Amino acid sequence: MKKEWWHNKIAYQIYPKSFYDSNGDGIGDLQGIIAKLDYLKELGADILWLSPIYVSPLADQGYDIADYYNIDPRFGTMEDMDQLLAEARRRDMYILMDLVVNHCSDEHEWFRKACEDPDGRYGKFFYIETVKPGEKLPCNWRSYFGGPVWDKLPGHEDKYYLHVFHKKQPDLNWENPDLREEVYRMINWWLDRGLAGFRIDAIINIKKVLPFRDYPADRDDGLVSVTRMLHDQEGVGDFLGEMRDRTFKPHDAFTVGEVFNEKPEDIPDFIGPDGYFSSMYDFAATVFGQSQLGWHLSEDISPDDYRDCVFATQERVGRIGFISNIIENHDEPRGVSRYIPDGDRFTASKKLLAAEYFLLRGLPWIYQGQELGMENIPFSSIEEVDDIASLDAYAVSLEAGASPKEALLAVSKFSRDNARTPFQWSAEANAGFTTGTPWLRVNPNYLSQGINLEAERDDPDSLYHFYRKLIALRKDPAFEDALVYGDCIPYLADQSGVMSYLRKGDARTILVMGNFDADARTLPLPEGTRIREVLLSNFDCGKEQLTAASQGAAADRPAEITLQGYQVVVLLL
Repeated sequence: MKKEWWHNKIAYQIYPKSFYDSNGDGIGDLQGIIAKLDYLKELGADILWLSPIYVSPLADQGYDIADYYNIDPRFGTMEDMDQLLAEARRRDMYILMDLVVNHCSDEHEWFRKACEDPDGRYGKFFYIETVKPGEKLPCNWRSYFGGPVWDKLPGHEDKYYLHVFHKKQPDLNWENPDLREEVYRMINWWLDRGLAGFRIDAIINIKKVLPFRDYPADRDDGLVSVTRMLHDQEGVGDFLGEMRDRTFKPHDAFTVGEVFNEKPEDIPDFIGPDGYFSSMYDFAATVFGQSQLGWHLSEDISPDDYRDCVFATQERVGRIGFISNIIENHDEPRGVSRYIPDGDRFTASKKLLAAEYFLLRGLPWIYQGQELGMENIPFSSIEEVDDIASLDAYAVSLEAGASPKEALLAVSKFSRDNARTPFQWSAEANAGFTTGTPWLRVNPNYLSQGINLEAERDDPDSLYHFYRKLIALRKDPAFEDALVYGDCIPYLADQSGVMSYLRKGDARTILVMGNFDADARTLPLPEGTRIREVLLSNFDCGKEQLTAASQGAAADRPAEITLQGYQVVVLLL
């Protein structure tokens, strides 16, 4: 594999609206990010992805872009953005922006001009169809946020436009080369300005099955999830390859795709040596147990389920390229609340989850506040929910027969608001996020449980310091052969409650072994191995715990190690 500049880096996602507010208006901003760059450097982050900060009416929190070339005043100015790029460069850090080009905002100039002249140049930037009174819509697809993907074009009774997300997010017509040229011009403009690359939003959706067609309904509303269309989709690679060659490749940019529903045989095309992207996220665990019929019917994921999802991805990707490993992001609930069973959520178990995902083969990502162990926020009423996807999911569950209590419980588990609550900097008012009124409620556990940076910085045994140790370990040149470029080989994958794997390089082999049970258990080491060094553990490894394992295989039994409940060890063999 050709070594790339980003392979040994650590990536960190910032949700700007909730990161740090520098001016007291209750909304995080670019100056707030600049003020905290030294914190991120101290943590060990190198690549910083900013969720959208472009001009937007915020129908979907910035993923509805009204101007690709300007910063929304809520977040600052273009001068602030240039300052951020310069300050990051001075610290050897790299800035990514969110590339949202499946759709724009209905307030974008392109769409406004399309409404004025649907048959003109800008009308062809979108999917606009004529539907006369009494005629059926072009297809029965359901948008990701509920309801038909078709809405009336403003000012026209007989024309409809396509939106696979919110109705204020009209889809861009990638079949139109004129539209693609505008997109490439914008991408290159940002890369020339100093961006290191992009996280690429919802990109598989840019290719539609044409001509539009109906599919069998999957709910009583007569509609079908738009994801059904993706199963029949062909040719998206033509667009992605062209975008790569015209923009990313000449700039040696780092790109990571939000890719769902990819076909296994297409992985080399996405992230192989000449892939469309540098990397893409592993969403296997995040989509586990989802139900199209409503969040209230979605299954909880067990530690064994999580392990199996992760190992399946590791096997599927192998050495084709670098996957991006996450336990949470701005669209998901908090990882510790999802992957650690209720009642067992404490510092040690959070450290276990951190080590297990972080040391997998691929690029590790940290979402803001994850390093503190931030958790889901409790909801007492649907009126407390801001997220449009959660509000739709609540309504879907009620329509499917769930009680309000059951529907709210499901929202509490899966709402995107869980990840979007303000970063918990300190025990001060509003967790130190703002001196004003925060745009979204702060999780009260910044006080009740001491989950805030100020407290964890002062505690050498905190999750925050454990993440710093994980980052230092992965960046240690002595272990790059194993932890960056080595194979990931599952070990004891058939044992319930155990997540264990080898990172095997040419020169070194490292064993990551974790016990997801509350009770202690004794586990064998790989045959013929002995422990050379304990590189990391979330408990003190005493002499009694390591004696049998350190001696190697004895005549009458194999080497073994006893792990406490929720213990994880990282062992150099």
